[in-house]
Amino acid sequence: MSEETVVLIHGLWVNGMDMSLLKYRLGQAGYETAQFSYNSVRHSPLENAVELNAFAKSIAADRVHFVCHSLGGILIRHLFHEYPQQGPGRVVTLGTPHTHSSAARQLARFFAGEFILGKSTERGLLGRAPPWDGRHELGSIAGNFRLGLGMFMPGIPAPNDGTVAVEETRLDGMKAHCVLNASHFGLLLSKQAADHTIDFLHTGCFSCA
Repeated sequence: MSEETVVLIHGLWVNGMDMSLLKYRLGQAGYETAQFSYNSVRHSPLENAVELNAFAKSIAADRVHFVCHSLGGILIRHLFHEYPQQGPGRVVTLGTPHTHSSAARQLARFFAGEFILGKSTERGLLGRAPPWDGRHELGSIAGNFRLGLGMFMPGIPAPNDGTVAVEETRLDGMKAHCVLNASHFGLLLSKQAADHTIDFLHTGCFSCA
């Protein structure tokens, strides 16, 4: 049995390969890692959280942490709401639109947008995700470097990471919040973001906060 394992949870339209560098850096810091992959369009965040719960229960570790990118942070909120008996561990979300996603709202106005977003909007990207009760420490990291698909969509408040506004990454009950000079995807590549993630997993605090 490992002492501490970090479960990585990817965002919309990807399968987790995008988190490979962050996974490597967590491993270099001494953590065992496990990648949870899910279908972000065909299944709702709640449906995916059911599978995530089974995945987390299969991990033999004293502490299970979660590091989530974008939509992955919404899954975590469903997980802890539906299955509050989770063991000890901390949570870090990177670029998660905790209030709602302005970019998703713009896309959802069009038929093609509804199709490509699929069920990710159900108590997810359009808001109404479960509240965070604060029993587990959650740290939220936002980016403020405007680079991404959202650059071509009106209505995303500034500052933003090109996809998600900084104000959308705040969550009632979170332990800490940190803003870095990184784009939405760049949060996964940033050594600074990785270092702050590791700091929070160790201490429950961000050195940038």
